[in-house]
Amino acid sequence: MPAAITDTPGTLRPLLRLVWPVLIEQVLVMLVGFSDTILAGHYLTPAHLAAMTVIQYALWMFTNLFAIVSIGAVAMTARFVGAGDWPAANRVTNQSFVLGAVLALVFLTCGLLWSNHLAGALLLEGESAALATRYLRFIVPMLPLMMLESVGIGCLRGAGDMVTGLVTMVLVNVINITVAWSLLAGVGPFPEMGWDSLPIGAACGHAAGGLIPFALLLAGRFGLRVRLSLLWPNLDLMRRILRIGLPGGIDVLSMVGCQLAFIAIINKLGTDEVAAHGVAIRIESLAYLPGYAFQVAAATLVGQYLGAGDHRQAARSVLTACATSGSLLTLAGLVLFFAANPLVHLFLSPEQSGVAAIAPSLLRIVSFAMLPLALLQVLTGALRGAGDTRWPLAFTFIGFVGLRLPTAYLLAHVWGWGIRGAWYALVSDIMLRCLLIAYRFLHGGWKRIQV
Repeated sequence: MPAAITDTPGTLRPLLRLVWPVLIEQVLVMLVGFSDTILAGHYLTPAHLAAMTVIQYALWMFTNLFAIVSIGAVAMTARFVGAGDWPAANRVTNQSFVLGAVLALVFLTCGLLWSNHLAGALLLEGESAALATRYLRFIVPMLPLMMLESVGIGCLRGAGDMVTGLVTMVLVNVINITVAWSLLAGVGPFPEMGWDSLPIGAACGHAAGGLIPFALLLAGRFGLRVRLSLLWPNLDLMRRILRIGLPGGIDVLSMVGCQLAFIAIINKLGTDEVAAHGVAIRIESLAYLPGYAFQVAAATLVGQYLGAGDHRQAARSVLTACATSGSLLTLAGLVLFFAANPLVHLFLSPEQSGVAAIAPSLLRIVSFAMLPLALLQVLTGALRGAGDTRWPLAFTFIGFVGLRLPTAYLLAHVWGWGIRGAWYALVSDIMLRCLLIAYRFLHGGWKRIQV
């Protein structure tokens, strides 16, 4: 069996071993989003760009639907690997796929029934709503493959394997970008398909993203293997996975739902403001990447160190992740503030002058939230890796429902601050949740969670 990541001496070395593949992987994921936004911004119309704003959130929701399983799988796999109990880690992996298959069937049915109404529910109207709905018709059938991607990569991350996710996303992004650009431009034998080229490329990419990690686990990867004999439902083990994963998954899905409510508030503004929000989110998400990579690494390290009974090293690894990620995101905030204009113009044609006048100010607003965002991400990952998933869920509701959504509506619509007011509410929410999650981590209750 491969050695646990906790066998690596020191604190920074095992952290960086886990971080760099996830960081590169997420950069590749962002490149697909950037590619679609660039295509819509340069070759299509503002209506297409506004539709892409909603699609960004919908795709985020779809890719996180199976967090209910993957968060529990990461925490339990990491804990058993840290304790050297590989048979238990394999049982968790197989039962995670059983749970994922049930959820995939439920979500696929709901998606086929409701995808036509999502754009309207988000208050998007006219041509943009029709474009968003058409995009979703290509993506919803990919939900079972998205489950294989989420659960498979999650289990391997719990075992300390971050490379499989990286290799998978390299192939996913090559397929996605190649298909989308080829169909949009009509390269070689491919027809020119306009808007449809974007969802077709995304669907092909997600198909590869699901098949690759599942095939590797069928063959045996990093001490984990999918076996037919272990796929018979084990209700006790499934209950243990859900006990951790359900609050964590609801946390993620609640965050997605609150983000969708947030974009519904924004969609009541003008088309240029909606499009500017989409462009700024794309750029801001690039700065978000290091924090996400350290979040994933913190979850794995905390789970494995707690499994090995080393509470002190678990806490030290989290503090090291906070310091490193915080430094990187502070630097990213400076770039967003001082290079806002050139960054925005990378995504827009000269005709998109209305969008270009708004988006830079949004980047400057969010630049002040980069350090709190880094701490929020890492500490959330640490608590999830420990199996302490209820408190982050509570903090999500306090921040989003209690602060962001009402404040965004008040500032954007009642006080007339428009899209900038909504982004002030976004920054306030991040800062509040950072303070709450830091208090929970310092409290230390996460060290006593049983999985």
